[in-house]
Amino acid sequence: MKICMIGSGYVGLVSGSCFSELGNHVICVDNNLNKIISLKNGIIPIYEPGLEELIYRNVKQKRLKFSTNLSKSIQNSDIIFICVGTPTNKRTNEANLKYVFQVVSSIKKNLNKYKVIVNKSTVPITTGDKIEKILNIKINKNKFDVVSNPEFLREGEAIRDFMYPDRVVIGTSSKKANNILKNLYLPLTKKTNKYFHTSRRAAELIKYASNAFLATKITYINEISNLCEKLNIDVTDISVGIGSDERIGSRFLRAGPGYGGSCFPKDTRALLSISKKFKTNLSIVKSTVKSNDERIKYLQKRIKEIMKNSFKGKKITFLGVTFKAGTDDMRDASSLKLIPYLVKKGSRISYYDPTGIKSEFNRKKVKYYNNIKDACNNSDLLILHTEWNEFKQLNFNKLNPKKNLKIFDLRNLYSPVKMKKKNYEYYSIGR
Repeated sequence: MKICMIGSGYVGLVSGSCFSELGNHVICVDNNLNKIISLKNGIIPIYEPGLEELIYRNVKQKRLKFSTNLSKSIQNSDIIFICVGTPTNKRTNEANLKYVFQVVSSIKKNLNKYKVIVNKSTVPITTGDKIEKILNIKINKNKFDVVSNPEFLREGEAIRDFMYPDRVVIGTSSKKANNILKNLYLPLTKKTNKYFHTSRRAAELIKYASNAFLATKITYINEISNLCEKLNIDVTDISVGIGSDERIGSRFLRAGPGYGGSCFPKDTRALLSISKKFKTNLSIVKSTVKSNDERIKYLQKRIKEIMKNSFKGKKITFLGVTFKAGTDDMRDASSLKLIPYLVKKGSRISYYDPTGIKSEFNRKKVKYYNNIKDACNNSDLLILHTEWNEFKQLNFNKLNPKKNLKIFDLRNLYSPVKMKKKNYEYYSIGR
């Protein structure tokens, strides 16, 4: 198959590389010239384990190419995937579809033969209908089908998620388009039979509903963790106890700083916007969004209590600042609100993250160190913010010999009992 991935960001780059690994000829297109030049030179713009090797192998085999020439790429392809961003409109909370429709406009001008137009971008329900309406001019009759194929890639585990999917969702009423995509995904689904064919609108809603449900699980266990702290109960016991029920499952039942990243914050808000448009009350999702927004205030209060409201001149170190481990993604990471709060309180902030320095922080007020020991040296408080593996077996005495060192573990990486035996002043979530 000849495939064109429009948008060489997280979804387009990972999906395109994986499709080429399956033997297809893929061209990843982007309007960012510097990004395409970097990719051609083997420089990967995102952090995703295994992606660099995957790209290198398929470029070498001449199955994977990169380009800024959108028109030519569309014309030379059989299947076109739309993988552009749909960021939140901060005023309305709706998904901004500007980039999607810009792509559709280009496709409209370059339909030289029949093509399957596949939308992988997360979009509001009925967007596929609008795309079809735009493309459906006389000259393009019988030259296309518009399909919804939502992505379910977890940052940090995206290649595995693509190659061993929980499900492949295809939304279309076209038998022709469905057969083409069924064959495309056959190497991934023939053993598991996890190819799910539904209507286009249903596929669009499946993506939003899935993310909203997972966000709800995270928010639910965080609220339960607050109750656990009041009752002197370990929230990890509660997670195991309820997660053992197969109807519930243990995934996404780990207490922490709240959900963030590229999907959950954006998609829960967009789903609420959709429900408002169709005059439907999604009260559970609404409560989830509100609770997650208020999570930061709760964490700020906890830090204030731990520091006994004494911040002036105190050194506070963050170990990890990304929204989760396995990615360099900073979108809606709780560190983006916690660090400015502590800076305003007069604290000296340092941080270490395996994915390097972050442009989101003021370098004059927030200091980055490229190793853990230097970041932790002479700190008054260590905040274990992100659950990177290298933070799970730390010798805190060697990192910082201060007798009154405080540790706030936002990911429950350590045992409170063991930390108490070592005489650490240790705090965690829901325990």
